[in-house]
Amino acid sequence: MKGFEIGQEVETTVVQISNDTVFIDLGLKSEGFVDKAEFIDSDGKCTVNEGDKIKVYFVSSNRDELHFTTRLKGENADTNVLESAFNSGLPVEGNVTAEIKGGFEVKIGTSRAFCPYSQMGYKNRLEPAEYVGRNLTFIITEFKNEGKNIIVSNRKVEEEAEVNKVNSLAEKLTVGSVVTGEVKSLQSYGAFIDLNGFQALLPISEISHARVNDVSEVLSVGQKIEAKIIKAEWNTSKPERSKVSLSMKELEKDPWDEVSSINIGDKFTGKIARIAAFGLFVNLKPGIDGLVHVSLLRDVNDKTNLAKKFKVGDTMEVVVQKIDAGEKRISLAPAGESDEEEDDASAYMSAHANDDDGDTYNPFAALLKK
Repeated sequence: MKGFEIGQEVETTVVQISNDTVFIDLGLKSEGFVDKAEFIDSDGKCTVNEGDKIKVYFVSSNRDELHFTTRLKGENADTNVLESAFNSGLPVEGNVTAEIKGGFEVKIGTSRAFCPYSQMGYKNRLEPAEYVGRNLTFIITEFKNEGKNIIVSNRKVEEEAEVNKVNSLAEKLTVGSVVTGEVKSLQSYGAFIDLNGFQALLPISEISHARVNDVSEVLSVGQKIEAKIIKAEWNTSKPERSKVSLSMKELEKDPWDEVSSINIGDKFTGKIARIAAFGLFVNLKPGIDGLVHVSLLRDVNDKTNLAKKFKVGDTMEVVVQKIDAGEKRISLAPAGESDEEEDDASAYMSAHANDDDGDTYNPFAALLKK
């Protein structure tokens, strides 16, 4: 207890959260605590969890209780307190009283400070008038003339909070981890999933083994999903550049594991799933597409625009020609043309079955007889 001074910064870990208190580990017989209200966001949710690493400042001690804070409440703070906060980098609470030239006037205790426009807010900036009247947290960046000239920054507080959040998440959200998140928004290329306040991307190609053309057909905002982290690039110096990619497909059974149920010669009535310059991809089973090469398509040549002749979703009858399970490739042919070839061959052989009274039809012998 003798080792802590008022305003001293401590990096610690959250060990327990009660109804109104967040308890922190100090490596002592007794634990420190922070008022839970300091971690409640605008939606009424607690922004920390047990195990999170946080930065706090020593406020006071009462017997075995050590009180810490994430910011100094400024109602009764005089210039001496504010100077100490400036020297120690302790965040202070202030009220934005007015918008003035170049920024905002902020009242902190008995003093008035100036916050430039560039130092108000961070990621989701509001219109200037919306900050007036709010109680916000600031870092004192300049303290001169015995407190007559004070400059503060709200941006630095929010930037540091974002760095701390990213540091904490980087330890938990690693490649290979299975996580549960909430769908926050849908895009043409995928969906953004909220993971404890961090927005991770679920690409459209990673939603399912089955082809997904429209994200809104399989996901909705507010939906809870389970996914696997397939990519995690954390940037602790610039948190906004951190990227995490997810996959729901990784948690599904790979349909190609059951490709043995498909055999050469099998016929399918499938739908065109994708059109490429070199042919048509036809869906045979959920998650399994085969290719009809452009050379096998009737009334088509090198100059034909397949996208104008065929449409995604069109039904097509095909027959399996070749299967490469290792490369996950299936070659198809239009079933109609294959059937016609088989029928023509059968008719030809039947017509000449008795031409030579022998075991095998010999076209040269047949010609000699004529």
